[in-house]
Amino acid sequence: MNETAYQNKRENEVSQLGSEHTEYKYTYVPERLETFENVHPQRDYWVTLNADELTSLCPITNQPDFGTLIINYIPDVKMVESKSLKLYLFSFMNSGEFHEDVVNKIGKDLVALMSPKYLEVVGLFYPRGNISIHPTYSYSNDEEKYTRIEEHRFMNRNLNPQRIG
Repeated sequence: MNETAYQNKRENEVSQLGSEHTEYKYTYVPERLETFENVHPQRDYWVTLNADELTSLCPITNQPDFGTLIINYIPDVKMVESKSLKLYLFSFMNSGEFHEDVVNKIGKDLVALMSPKYLEVVGLFYPRGNISIHPTYSYSNDEEKYTRIEEHRFMNRNLNPQRIG
């Protein structure tokens, strides 16, 4: 496929990227997520996405919770489009959920969207009441190689944010 055809194909895959008007939703909207084709599915490589300004609400107190979200994945055929991910994550702003639920929901939505070879979502929520909460969601397809990666990363988890990735 030549470069022009490839670019046109990518532009037709995503609807929110480059749109003149961006509509922000303030409640959970997984349908905002979009994908595009991975042109290197035969090759394993990491994609790391950092969202440094994730916000959600405590379901009990309705107080805002802030944190950093780190998404690491090895794509298969589909990849998540970053603007759609930004809009999706923005939709958690008024979503009253515990930190663990936010991270697990995001992980499950991304697996359902992309069917990656491997995916992990790490939430580094800032302290409230002197306690930080750092939940991690992980997924691997049934291939032994990716299952071993999941097991290794689970057993050797390091929460130093400078070393996650």
